Amino acid sequence: MSENTVFPGDKIASIEEYEAGYNTFDDGDMVRAATVGQKDIDKTNRTASIKHPKMLSIPKVGDVIIGTVAAVMSSMIAVSIDYINGRPTTSKVECVCSTRNLRIRNVALANDIVMLKIISHLNGTIHAVINEPNLGILFTKCRKCGGKVVPMRDAIKCTECAWIDERKLSSNFGNSDFVNLRE
Repeated sequence: MSENTVFPGDKIASIEEYEAGYNTFDDGDMVRAATVGQKDIDKTNRTASIKHPKMLSIPKVGDVIIGTVAAVMSSMIAVSIDYINGRPTTSKVECVCSTRNLRIRNVALANDIVMLKIISHLNGTIHAVINEPNLGILFTKCRKCGGKVVPMRDAIKCTECAWIDERKLSSNFGNSDFVNLRE
C-alpha cells in the first residue's frame, strides 16, 4: 500500500486548513477518513477527500434519504439509510433525526420506512429532519397486531384490529412507488 492510503478514522487534515470533502467527515477538530482509499487534498478549493474505487454512499447536505428506523429514543430516531436520492446504497450508514419539536407522541416506530432530509454532518454524525410535508413515514404496520394500516388525517388506523395510532406521515404515505428501483 502507498503512503497515501488511509483507513476509516485516520486523520487527513486540520479543519483550520481544509474542509471535509467526499468520503470524509469533520470531528470538530480534524478532517477524518470515512472509508478506505487514497487521500486527495485539493489546495485550490481547500477540501480534503478520499478517492475510493467503489464510492461509499454517504449522503450530502440537502440529500433526501429513505431508510429503516433502527432505534427510537425519547427525542430522536436513528435511521439506517437504504436509499439516497432514490438510488439504493449498501453502505448501511445511519443518521439521527431530532423529533423534539414535533407535537406527535410517536413520530415513528422501529422498522418503519421513513423519508428524511440531511441537514448536517457534525462530529461524525449525520443529522436529518422530518418536518417537511413530503418527509415522514412511507410505510408502517399496526403496532398491536402487525396488520395493514390506512391513513386517517394525522394518524393511521389498522384495518384488522381498528387500533388508531398517531405518526408523522409523509405526503407519499401509502404509495408503493416511492423509490425508483431501476433507471
